[in-house]
Amino acid sequence: MSDSTQNLTNIFPFTKTKNTETNDSVIPTAIIYCEGHFGKIDGKTANGLVRHSHNYRILSVIDSKTAGLNSGEVLNEGTNDIPILTNMEAALTHAGTIPDYFIFGIAPSSGLLSDAEKTIILDAMSLKMNIVNGLHEFLSEDPTFLAASIKHNVSILDIRKPKNKEELQTFSGEIHNVKCPRIAIMGTDCAIGKRTTATILTQALREKGLNVVMIATGQTGIIQGAPYGVALDAVPSQFCAGELEAIIVKAYEQENPDLIIIEGQGSLSHPAFSTSSFILRGSCPTSVILQHAPKRLYRADFPKALMPSVASEINLIETFSDTNVIGLTLNHEDMSSQETLDSIDDFATRLRIPVTDALSQPTDHLVQIVSSAYPHLERKMTLTS
Repeated sequence: MSDSTQNLTNIFPFTKTKNTETNDSVIPTAIIYCEGHFGKIDGKTANGLVRHSHNYRILSVIDSKTAGLNSGEVLNEGTNDIPILTNMEAALTHAGTIPDYFIFGIAPSSGLLSDAEKTIILDAMSLKMNIVNGLHEFLSEDPTFLAASIKHNVSILDIRKPKNKEELQTFSGEIHNVKCPRIAIMGTDCAIGKRTTATILTQALREKGLNVVMIATGQTGIIQGAPYGVALDAVPSQFCAGELEAIIVKAYEQENPDLIIIEGQGSLSHPAFSTSSFILRGSCPTSVILQHAPKRLYRADFPKALMPSVASEINLIETFSDTNVIGLTLNHEDMSSQETLDSIDDFATRLRIPVTDALSQPTDHLVQIVSSAYPHLERKMTLTS
């Protein structure tokens, strides 16, 4: 336990909340650590959890760079009840008790923790917080963290830790027995809003009366609480398509959905990542919605790699996979409201497909992308509305 953490236990009469696993009606509480990155690309796990979280009740975000601001306003989504605080002490004071979970909300391209970050996580464990870790560095395999978890009787959830190799599945072709539409939300870059668009679309279609299942393919979606998901970038490449296929088939058989939405990862044209290709192979999507950030000139975390054009990405997707792109959704980063509207009109004219922005525009515009491509779903929405 660090000196600062020892001081916390001396100053504040915190008590550990009761185990929430015995009461399904109680959502576990959590604080998110996102020092220096909240609202930025590498803070995408924290950003996503502030927007949507079914598994945890988020109490606060730790980030001294944006402390004092409201987390919703930083994400340009209006105020919410999740403050941004300077450090662990402030977060615990705000909570008034020890939260159930400490979520590491940064997703660096390295996938690894710094020594300072490891110390902070150990501090959280010493305060009896369970740990949610979405990085490639598995804390449950680190002797120091394993010893701390035993000593303090807390759990470590390594979200990206794959199944044992003997349990992994290769592609079988069973995906072709899934008879409902499957829409993959792909993108022109990583950290561009694919998961957010997929989540908003899923919720909007459910509100229209459709039975929709979203398949998470990354750590953030799984942490948010997606019932069906696999962190594909942690699965050996030989099994990626098969693991995704298996989870989609399972969701189809158990939920009998009207529609399955698959969260995309990276970009098919991105030279650093191959997950997009596995998503297209494993899900065999009946259609694709593409996400793009018009003002982004270079790939995130790759300042020498230019962004592709939307037209070239569409061509690549439709050439690589037997599918078609039915709509374009925009990420309005660094854009004014008018620039966003102008960009929507421009892309719609040039591409001749529906275009919207999932965050800034009415969700009905997003729903119309689906209803236009699948008239039978539109009829079902009309009947249930």
